[in-house]
Amino acid sequence: MRKITIKAEKREVSGKNAARRIRREGRLPAILYGSESENVALILNKKDIFSILKSDSGENTIFKVDYDKRPEEVMIKDYHHDTVSDEILHVDLIRIAMDKEIRVNVSVDLVGTAIGVKAEGGFVDFVTREVEIECLPGAIPESFEIDISGLHLNQALKVEDLPLPEGVRCLTDPQAMVVHIEAPSVEEEIVEAEEEEEQIMAEEEEPEVIKKEKAEGAERGDKE
Repeated sequence: MRKITIKAEKREVSGKNAARRIRREGRLPAILYGSESENVALILNKKDIFSILKSDSGENTIFKVDYDKRPEEVMIKDYHHDTVSDEILHVDLIRIAMDKEIRVNVSVDLVGTAIGVKAEGGFVDFVTREVEIECLPGAIPESFEIDISGLHLNQALKVEDLPLPEGVRCLTDPQAMVVHIEAPSVEEEIVEAEEEEEQIMAEEEEPEVIKKEKAEGAERGDKE
């Protein structure tokens, strides 16, 4: 995992006006939390936070924040954004001890196309899109990939089927369903059959309509 270090500075002034001024400058107000150390108010570069959030590991990225020449290992604990503009307004960081296990949520990615979809007319019901794990910070996977290409109709994969790296424990219920290949419902099949029948009838009626129009055109021509 690539080591990232971002620069920060201590924030001496608090309040809404100070926070607005910081954001106008393209920076973000932040708080660095830690159970054994004091909380520190910081100012971060907005581009640094965007880059971290858009990375493959996202909020689970471990990076160093350097203020007063005191780099510390941290993660993004939370961030607050404007509900209208979606602009990030504030960031909460948390200190990380690399020798202590932590709990995080990791996303699940589906790989392949199920046989039940491409050959049997089913569809994918993606139920559990992330799971909670516990491990050392350096062992956090970016995501879990699970291959669904062998699944037929009405078959499923559960949390217990996820490939866990060594040293990673999954805290989510192992019997929780991750993905299920659903068969089309009876109503869907009826609707599809009706639509197909209507299309066939329309194609059969089209020549009759054309013949009728030609006949009416010829009749008008005779009268003229």
